[in-house]
Amino acid sequence: MNWVNLEHLLLEPVQLRSVTTEPSMSHAQLCERALSLAAGLQTRGIQRLAVHLTDAGLLAVALLGAWRAGVSVLLPADLQPQTRQRWANEVDAWLSEADDLEALYQTPLSAAALDLEVCQLSLCTSGSSGAPKRIDKTLRQLANEVQALETLWGADLGRACIIGSVATQHIYGLLFRVLWPLCAGRTFVRQQLPFPEDLQRASREQPHFAWVASPALLKRMGDNLDWPALSQVKRVFSSGGALPADAAQSLQQRLQQWPTEILGSSETGGIAWRQGQTPWQPFAGVQLSQDADGALRIASPYLPAGHVEQTADAALIHADGRFELLGRLDRIVKLEEKRISLPMLEQALAEHAWVAEARLGVVQENRASLGALVVLSGDGLHALRNQGRRTVTQTLRQHLGQHCEALALPRRWRLLRQLPLNTQGKLPQAQVEALLLAPRPKAPEVLAQTENDGEWTLQLSIPPDLAYFSGHFPHTPVLPGVVQVEWAFNLGQQLLDLPPTFAGMEVLKFQQLVRPGDVIELHLRFDRERGKLYFAYRNDSAACSSGRILLENFHA
Repeated sequence: MNWVNLEHLLLEPVQLRSVTTEPSMSHAQLCERALSLAAGLQTRGIQRLAVHLTDAGLLAVALLGAWRAGVSVLLPADLQPQTRQRWANEVDAWLSEADDLEALYQTPLSAAALDLEVCQLSLCTSGSSGAPKRIDKTLRQLANEVQALETLWGADLGRACIIGSVATQHIYGLLFRVLWPLCAGRTFVRQQLPFPEDLQRASREQPHFAWVASPALLKRMGDNLDWPALSQVKRVFSSGGALPADAAQSLQQRLQQWPTEILGSSETGGIAWRQGQTPWQPFAGVQLSQDADGALRIASPYLPAGHVEQTADAALIHADGRFELLGRLDRIVKLEEKRISLPMLEQALAEHAWVAEARLGVVQENRASLGALVVLSGDGLHALRNQGRRTVTQTLRQHLGQHCEALALPRRWRLLRQLPLNTQGKLPQAQVEALLLAPRPKAPEVLAQTENDGEWTLQLSIPPDLAYFSGHFPHTPVLPGVVQVEWAFNLGQQLLDLPPTFAGMEVLKFQQLVRPGDVIELHLRFDRERGKLYFAYRNDSAACSSGRILLENFHA
């Protein structure tokens, strides 16, 4: 590949070099637009710029243009009003749409090298506490990191098109989806593709491709994909959280390669990488040490010179320099003066055959206690459906009791279809504790909905922890018929212009049980002349229930 250093990307366009797909942009076009933006920024006197662009091609233009103009760049995590307000006094302008760039374009500045020490980028992270944090980096730190990535994996990737499921507002997506391919001369797909089907479509359009993905996406890649075609992927990168061992194993079997997991953060940059369940291998130049509590301390070319970053990750460092993570020291809580490691308990829970994933948190009510969010495995869901919720939670408590004293046993349990990870593949501790305090759900999760000639079809997931299951029935949970009618009425009110008054039911049929974890279809059609809402639930093409709800217009 024809490598161009990050600081030299605007010096001279590489002929016939393509930067992006859909729509395509050449290196020459990138340079012209970035230098035109730089001219506009200088003319307006802008010195501090906030950039939030979902189009990775426009983000490349904005970054290079700002740096050429001597403008510092802030990448906010989102565009929420509170985020804009938080950073309002620290920036002069915002770029969030293509029109924002177009309005600034002027006669281009001359080509020039970028100053590795002067050019600045600030990343934003909320961290596990939810408190906003700003991390400042120089162009030199970023340049060092992309050079290290190319040294490690450039030969393997070759001319692979880079396809990503992660946002470019954060360090992982920014480096792997934008800055690294820019320097290496690899094309990249502009848009973030958060669903497996989108990733498959984009991959099929390229002769060579690589994925920049999150554990959240890689865990959802099921049997319905064209795995023979996808097995041509050059390399699968994963970062943002731990990739479960079973998901990694499944990918290895399907793709004939282990995903490459990247350990790092906005604060540290890249720390290490691994494939499979091997120890972590530090990146070249990364120097590891530990504090008195065993937490990792990091010095690297991706940090300011002389700075040592203190982490909260406990680790075991081997003689060959590789290491294993032992959990987060900042997730040790105190209950009645006793220290309890949440990661240790989560790991113990996950060892049970009924548990796929678990997260623990503190429930602050009359007195503090622990609660558990649990994603059941297939065996766990089978136990729930045939033995009931109480048996499942009591069994898990007994299992956990072998690893801790009674004080640490969760008193509150929430059984989930999946952990509600954010776009970075993380689940902040504050959200864990909010979910534990929230009441059990009373409505289905709507996975998809379509309308055809006035009839709606909804795909519904039945929450494993639905409140109505407890009394109907404790040992063999079944969705009550009256709840099915209520859901049809409520969803019909949301989607159809229904009269407001419930007047009765007719021809009700209940043919097949609806159980925890089922995914069912609901069909809704409203006969306005007769004032009747027709509904039918189906499970795997078999009828579950159906009927008509009679409605009256109270104001008629």
